[in-house]
Amino acid sequence: MSPKEVLEFAKKNDAKQIDLRFSDIPGLWHHVSYPISELDEDVFEEGYGFDGSSIRAWAAINESDMLLMPDPNTAIMDPFGETPTLVMIADAVDPITRQHYERDPRWIAKKAELYLKNSGLADTAYFGPEAEFFIFDNIRFDQDQHSGYYFIDAEEGRWNSGREKDNLGYRPRYKEGYFPVPPTDHYQDLRSEMVQVMIKCGLHVECHHHEVATGGQAEIDMPVRSADLHGGQPDVVQVHHPHVANQYGKTVTFMPKPLFADNGSGMHCHQSLWKDGTPLFAGDGYGRSQPNGAMVCGRVAEARARSVGHHRAHH
Repeated sequence: MSPKEVLEFAKKNDAKQIDLRFSDIPGLWHHVSYPISELDEDVFEEGYGFDGSSIRAWAAINESDMLLMPDPNTAIMDPFGETPTLVMIADAVDPITRQHYERDPRWIAKKAELYLKNSGLADTAYFGPEAEFFIFDNIRFDQDQHSGYYFIDAEEGRWNSGREKDNLGYRPRYKEGYFPVPPTDHYQDLRSEMVQVMIKCGLHVECHHHEVATGGQAEIDMPVRSADLHGGQPDVVQVHHPHVANQYGKTVTFMPKPLFADNGSGMHCHQSLWKDGTPLFAGDGYGRSQPNGAMVCGRVAEARARSVGHHRAHH
């Protein structure tokens, strides 16, 4: 959309508020809301001011003034709020130089794509994320001066097979939860609702299914697209799934290993490099090309640094 089209879209949907969202370095979403009267075409050039020093791992207090520049191409209507709200993802910008903020994850991704194109190695990078997560019914945890604990429960958890009351069975065994049909798969309807919300928000979905672990492990896959088209969509997923689950009286976690002795969750991500419409990773038969081997080696070499981003504290 253009800025003018965003204003028309907001009017058509009777938006009362606008909500700007952005991600920090650890990958957590932040947002700020304004009355719709604060939205006009000028703000797409002028931005909205905010305090960058209050964002974890961002600016120091003496350089806290920043601008959020809304991206009109990300405009959607919030599917959850009672008040009709127009949502846009925003880029963080320095108010004086008008340069992108170096720690803004969106800018980091855009720079990576620019670097790739300028290197001449490839002109397109494709990514296809697969978001895995657990759906729980009850979580309790605490840590104080003399004790610490956590407790997780899920109606679908195999450990509830011996429960006396309200027990109808139909629970996946440990490490045997891959692709069971309902009613063993308790969350077909819930995942379907998540997918419909994603589609309503303009996201593309490839498929969804129950994952290997008991206790409600699920996966929703997104098709392979270029990084600029995904544009923060995996982060959007980590906002929308908990909202939908909450409406069902459930809670969602993307934590990597919430259950002992069963499969954990990850963010599988299909990746490929292309040049002039030709895939660079394809070898002969099932072989691997030289660019593919080089990328794998690079991933291994940078594994320690990249693991910081992989084990984010999503709850």
